[in-house]
Amino acid sequence: SYNPSLLSEAKFLEYSNLSDKLHLREAINNILIPRIVGSGNHTIVRQYIEQSLQGLGWHVELDSFHDIAPIKGQLHFHNIIATLNPKAERFLVLACHYDSKYVPGVEFLGATDSAVPCAMLLNLAHVLQKQLQRFKETPLSLMLLFFDGEEAFQEWGPKDSIYGARHLAKKWQQERKLNRIDMLVLLDLLGAPDPAFYSFFANTESWYMRLQSVETRLAGLQLLERYASSGVVPRDPGRYFQSQAMRSSYIEDDHIPFLQRNVPILHIIPVPFPSVWHTPDDNASVIDYATTDNLALIFRLFALEYLMGNDEAK
Repeated sequence: SYNPSLLSEAKFLEYSNLSDKLHLREAINNILIPRIVGSGNHTIVRQYIEQSLQGLGWHVELDSFHDIAPIKGQLHFHNIIATLNPKAERFLVLACHYDSKYVPGVEFLGATDSAVPCAMLLNLAHVLQKQLQRFKETPLSLMLLFFDGEEAFQEWGPKDSIYGARHLAKKWQQERKLNRIDMLVLLDLLGAPDPAFYSFFANTESWYMRLQSVETRLAGLQLLERYASSGVVPRDPGRYFQSQAMRSSYIEDDHIPFLQRNVPILHIIPVPFPSVWHTPDDNASVIDYATTDNLALIFRLFALEYLMGNDEAK
């Protein structure tokens, strides 16, 4: 199976120095508004994501559909699918959801859930614009996927949750497109300090270990900022990607319909969830920018290492 070389020391250093922290903050601020499916704000955020990627030369399409939701009734959903090379044979897919939870009587912003993950993907496309250029021609390329309707409107269940992911997985199965996905890397609940990630799936453990290895290399080069943690917890407090697997934990999220159809999954979600999960406190004040910048850097290097594979990693 596919086993790309590690980035050489020179390339690793060169790509580690690429960043635009101001852009990441701007992207978060643009997305961090209540964006419930069907609202005007939801359209604003969707168009911001579309236009950001189109402006960088990505091919952007919408998977739009109607579905019935409790409380809200018929809603119009739009998954955003951005590709560098829509004709590629294989894709590394980085994904998140861009809708925010409907909480009656409360202004829920969803900073970690999932404004920060969305902004990280836009920032990756922006920072790596030059490096990603060649993947407009290659058979292995990159896809950024922004799911709509991840959140339940009443109570999480098989028919009231992950509306966009359920629709797209089924559609791509019918169109025989699922086998073009090398791996779906789903980012969720990111931005709070001291996250701990685990490997959930045996068939993507080697890729999880690549994320770990990127983290270790960056730490060794002292390229991660404020890289330490306070909590006394039964895990390695100094690192994000933990060394133990967590197979029993079945976290329901946008990856499930793809997992059920045998798409390899890397689920990047902290365990435990941030303490502000699904509360009004999941707002700008919870975002730890050192952690956010560090994770964004790790994901950028992981994506480059994966895509550049055997030709430029040396």
